[in-house]
Amino acid sequence: MYGGIKVTLWALTGLLSITTVFFNVYILLMSLWNYKQNKKWTPSETIILALSIANIAHQLICYFWMTMAEVDSSCHIMQMPYTMMLLLVYSLKYTIMWDSSFLTFYYSTKLVNTPNHCYTNIQGVILKHVALVVFLIPLCGLGTCLPMMAVFHPDNQTTVNQDCGVLMPDTLPGKVYEVLYLLFADVLPGLLMIKCCISISVHLGIHLRHMKASTNGAHAPKLGAQMRVIRMALSLVAVFILFLIIDLYVNYQISVNHDNILILTFFFTSIYTTATAMVLIYGKKPFWKALIHEFNVSMDEYPCLSCLKVPEQKAKASTTAKIKN
Repeated sequence: MYGGIKVTLWALTGLLSITTVFFNVYILLMSLWNYKQNKKWTPSETIILALSIANIAHQLICYFWMTMAEVDSSCHIMQMPYTMMLLLVYSLKYTIMWDSSFLTFYYSTKLVNTPNHCYTNIQGVILKHVALVVFLIPLCGLGTCLPMMAVFHPDNQTTVNQDCGVLMPDTLPGKVYEVLYLLFADVLPGLLMIKCCISISVHLGIHLRHMKASTNGAHAPKLGAQMRVIRMALSLVAVFILFLIIDLYVNYQISVNHDNILILTFFFTSIYTTATAMVLIYGKKPFWKALIHEFNVSMDEYPCLSCLKVPEQKAKASTTAKIKN
């Protein structure tokens, strides 16, 4: 890849890194806030917490590798640190993919009732041990990526703008392993998300049909409490599928045509982590109301700062006071 394009992608990835870290830190603060209020984490919050940590770690390591590759364009530093960073990036990507699919799976189990009792029991066992599953996913990712050290070979080319520490699957075992890695890290979680998407869509269609056919408005099925979760889950699936298509194409170009476009995978993964964080924040919108309420309560303790209260909440508070009087 030409040096100018690499610098441009490096700069764009830097902007995405800032937004990814900002949004995911915000999600972490939301989780801590909810824990402070409820003294426990729900299963969905546990999965979201693990996904946010993986997003932040992936983005920091990925951008650090890209920065080092730009600074050390001739690869004077030993290849092993670069290679280890790449292995961590691949492992964290595996974790992000499966955490995303696990979160969608969780939402589908809460929204959709399955008539198959055996499948329901399996769901119950998995959801009963959410923390264990979230802990095992990154371990599986690390274990899946470690064989790269054995079946891949270092790319010893010394051309200009060559990426440092890259491992190439130039043997038959390496190519077989690469296909297996993409199958486990991309395709299988993608299939799980598609299955969950279909289940949620069917659930939504049935409810909307009942709402349309119902003539008694008092007893018509209501989706108000579920629509935000449904939109969030379907948005996660849509973002994932779009990223999956692009990622598989980029990996095909790297494997088959041996194009030096590894940095593109990091760039598109950064877009995915940013978009995922935005979708999760949308799903946590009620947090804003609680945050504003706590802010206004704290302002009430200092009369001189009452002018800083949010206008809508302040007006609501004054209206409530008049009613009480």
